[in-house]
Amino acid sequence: MKKQNMFNQNITLPNPPSLVEYKSIRFLIMDAPSTSNLDIYIQEMKKHNVTDLVRVCEPTYPKEPVEANNIHVYDWPFNDGDPPPTIIVKQWKELVNKVFKSGENSEKKSCIAIHCVAGLGRAPVLVAIALIEEGMNPLDSVSYIRERRRGAINNKQLKYIENYKCKSKKKGCIIL
Repeated sequence: MKKQNMFNQNITLPNPPSLVEYKSIRFLIMDAPSTSNLDIYIQEMKKHNVTDLVRVCEPTYPKEPVEANNIHVYDWPFNDGDPPPTIIVKQWKELVNKVFKSGENSEKKSCIAIHCVAGLGRAPVLVAIALIEEGMNPLDSVSYIRERRRGAINNKQLKYIENYKCKSKKKGCIIL
């Protein structure tokens, strides 16, 4: 993920995005772009066919350049280090269902990008919830994400994931 800038220097993302795929769902976990490196992130999102971007931290860049690339931006910030509030979990699950279950995007493998500041806490927790709703064991979801994003999910968030109750009525959903 390097890009030549106008002074012919390479710009590298400090923490490259991590693709998390399971069954029919795909997520790109990222750290927060800035105005100066947003075009690199947009290229990365386009490469992974991102249709929607969820910001779970305060905005660090304007959303208009992202939306100009046909990527819808959602702002659902919540406190760093904390588990997500119920309303954000509800909105997240609705988005995941819309993108992956509606059949609208069946010709291409769609992807949801999500980021917090470092892409290690809030964003991975929401991805873990989606994996659990898709039938993965809660602790396996954390391990699966950590294999792709070292350092993801703190102890407080891990306890939340361990106690998360799957709300899906699907056969594959594991109810604790």
